[in-house]
Amino acid sequence: MPTATLPARLFSAHDAFDGGRGYLAACAAGLPPRATRDAVIADVEAAARGRVDVAAYSASVERSRALFAQLVGVGADRVAIASQVSACAALIATAVPDDGEVLVPEGDFSSIVMPFVQAGRGIQVRTAPLHALADAITPKTALVAFSLVQSATGEVADADAIAAAARRHGARTFCDATQAVGWLPVAASGFDALVCHAYKWLCAPRGVAFLAVGTDLQSQIAPRSAAWYAGEDPWLSCYGGDFTLAQDARRFDVSPAWQAFVGAEPALELFASLDLAEVFAHTTQLAADFRARMGLPAPLRPSAIVTWDDPEGCDLARLSLAGLTASGRSGRARVAFHVFNDAEDVDLAARALAR
Repeated sequence: MPTATLPARLFSAHDAFDGGRGYLAACAAGLPPRATRDAVIADVEAAARGRVDVAAYSASVERSRALFAQLVGVGADRVAIASQVSACAALIATAVPDDGEVLVPEGDFSSIVMPFVQAGRGIQVRTAPLHALADAITPKTALVAFSLVQSATGEVADADAIAAAARRHGARTFCDATQAVGWLPVAASGFDALVCHAYKWLCAPRGVAFLAVGTDLQSQIAPRSAAWYAGEDPWLSCYGGDFTLAQDARRFDVSPAWQAFVGAEPALELFASLDLAEVFAHTTQLAADFRARMGLPAPLRPSAIVTWDDPEGCDLARLSLAGLTASGRSGRARVAFHVFNDAEDVDLAARALAR
């Protein structure tokens, strides 16, 4: 789809980036929009002049929290700030009963798996193929933890079926939406908890993550990472341990990486201004066009990520030699199409791989 035929809001989003041509790796790391670049540079320059504004940093954190909440359709009171997915998974693990079973997809990203493997207390981790995950839930399952979009393959989970099966069996759901939010419309309310690192499809600096937690689950999670920013009033919680934790999801906040949130705020504002249904249509159409050019089968559910077997890395090397940026995971080549990509990127990639 040429940029000239994009819907007006997507044309504006496409134009918000400088380096999108040939960049097919949003699934590895997103590109910062110009507004993010400008905000980070302005902050560093101000700090170098001795003008560090802590109150402004905190305001960026809170605006970022609200913008992410808007993106996933929940109130900001359900959203905690974080820095990494694995730390959030470790928090969720505290709500799993002793000897409880956690069901995960085979080959899911380790940050969503290892915290449960290492949780102790007799917690057992069982795996099943992603396509059969809903059917694998049993009355013994305490939690289903899964990535909405698989990092290695780009496969999109049948989230509705998984959530419905979990409810039938009394299991909780914990969804990693890191590879989804930004191109795929996501409703956090469909899960007991949802985590997202914003440095991929949301194009924020690394170190900004969010954990959306349902109100009934919040009381079951031990706030083991609580520090000063988890207080009801963080500025009255800077010393000692005799203070009141926040009464909502903020009780799970970590101390924010201020400069990262300065850059995250304009990136999140950009994506919150978009119709994600339009982004979904654009990105998945580009991916479908690339699959057609390459003779690759269509996925069960549309995805903006395309992967194929590349055990020796030859195709990834071809893309790199052509000046394109792609990625490889688990013996597969991987390309991703985002708002800064268009039909020319599809053509460049297909030509690079032509034999």
